[in-house]
Amino acid sequence: MEPPQVPEPIIRLTDVRLNLESRAGVVEILKGISLEVPRGQSVAIVGPSGSGKTSLLMILAGLERATSGDVHVAGRDFNALDEDQMALARGEDIGIVFQSFHLIPTMTALENVALPLEFAGAGDARERARTLLSDVSLAPRLDHFPAQLSGGEQQRVALARALAPQPKLLLADEPTGNLDGRTGRQVVDLLFGMKRKSGATLVLVTHDERLARECERTIRMADGQIVADEQAVVAA
Repeated sequence: MEPPQVPEPIIRLTDVRLNLESRAGVVEILKGISLEVPRGQSVAIVGPSGSGKTSLLMILAGLERATSGDVHVAGRDFNALDEDQMALARGEDIGIVFQSFHLIPTMTALENVALPLEFAGAGDARERARTLLSDVSLAPRLDHFPAQLSGGEQQRVALARALAPQPKLLLADEPTGNLDGRTGRQVVDLLFGMKRKSGATLVLVTHDERLARECERTIRMADGQIVADEQAVVAA
């Protein structure tokens, strides 16, 4: 009897390095990152400012190219993709939530959430966007523009937009960084609730140790390297 096949990890990085040019010369941002993340896991990436957390997230999102090393995300070899193929991979497989929302100011909440679905050619883009906005308790705010929404409401729109294409991988960069404690808590509860509902893998960059402890795994970074990889302790 053959042993059961182990599913391919949704993230597999091997000796990933990122060098960027500066006035002082080449700066090493990431220094040989190797990491595997199984499908469906929640992972926090923590570390001091300048440790490389956001750069690592940008590589996972295909928004930054590794200088060297292998980057496989959601079954795709990112090193082999051109810019158009990378954009397609993001549209199909990856949802991204930023600290600063990145909503289009001239579009309503409904239009912001429907946009990635329309790009993907979904005929029911507006209907799906309505459902997602209802899921994040924003049904009464569909026709409001970002400037008419509070910070917490804008982040909930951004979360709905990230989940609109039903991504396999959800990336969040300090999603509560611009929110007060109570509003941030609401967004976190929504983030984890919708992650569980969709079955997506969640990778979360945060300075908040309490938030990190809610993830199944914590990756600690310092000076462009992974210095600890901790699994959550499950109570008996």
